Amino acid sequence: MLPLALLWLIAGVVLVVAETVSGELFLAMLGGGALSAAVASALGLGTLGSAGVFALVSVLLLVAARPAAKRKLQQHTGLLDRHQDRFVGATAEVVQRVDGTTGQVRVGRELWSARSLDGHEVLEEGALVTVMEVTGAAVLVTGRGEL
Repeated sequence: MLPLALLWLIAGVVLVVAETVSGELFLAMLGGGALSAAVASALGLGTLGSAGVFALVSVLLLVAARPAAKRKLQQHTGLLDRHQDRFVGATAEVVQRVDGTTGQVRVGRELWSARSLDGHEVLEEGALVTVMEVTGAAVLVTGRGEL
């Protein structure tokens, strides 16, 4: 079995790498806590001690460091703009009938699950629509132009 410090180190690295996808600075703070727990474990703290260090450092980073870091990054670089936000306002083509619950559109070269913005509009295959919002792995679209 792997030593506890190595497990914490792996968890910390995975969380920090996963942050590159989320862009919310949440996973990075948890990663910082896990890396701190790895150090604590390597210094001889047991399972409970390193878990306590993880919890304490993670909470401190989330409460104290994350808001300031997020504000600073957003102000100066816009780095926290989500990748998906670039699709809002884009024209998409319906590739599978879109209604209030299901559908699929092509935005550029990417296929997205889609639903109609108002939940009632039905958009047939081949129609051109406007992406109004990104919600998780789906886009909300309308064929009526911007509302």
